[in-house]
Amino acid sequence: MDYHSLKQRLKTRENELTQRIERIKQNMQQSANKDWSEQAQERENDEVMEALGHEAVQELRQVKQAIQRIDEDEYGTCEHCGQAIPEARLEIMPYTARCIRCADQQQAMNR
Repeated sequence: MDYHSLKQRLKTRENELTQRIERIKQNMQQSANKDWSEQAQERENDEVMEALGHEAVQELRQVKQAIQRIDEDEYGTCEHCGQAIPEARLEIMPYTARCIRCADQQQAMNR
C-alpha cells in the first residue's frame, strides 16, 4: 500500500475537518436574535451544530493519530491485537486504528 498517497488523503481530510470546525464555531458565535421564537430555533440549530462539531473534532483526532502512526511506521497495525489491518479496511477508513474484529468487540462493549 502506498502510504505517501494515503498520508496526502489524510492531510486533505485534516484540512477539510479543520475548516468545518472553524465554520461551525463561527456559526455558533453569531449574535442571538431578540425574537423569542427565533431564539428557540437558534438554540435547536446550535444543538445540531454542536453535535456536528463534536463529530468533526473526533474524526480530526483520529486523522491526526493516523498521520502520526504513518510517521512512526506503526500504521496498518491494530492498536489492540497487533495484527495487520486489511488494506481494504484502510482504504475505506484510513484513520482506523483497529482491525474489524477488535473494532466490533469495542462496539459491543460500548453498547
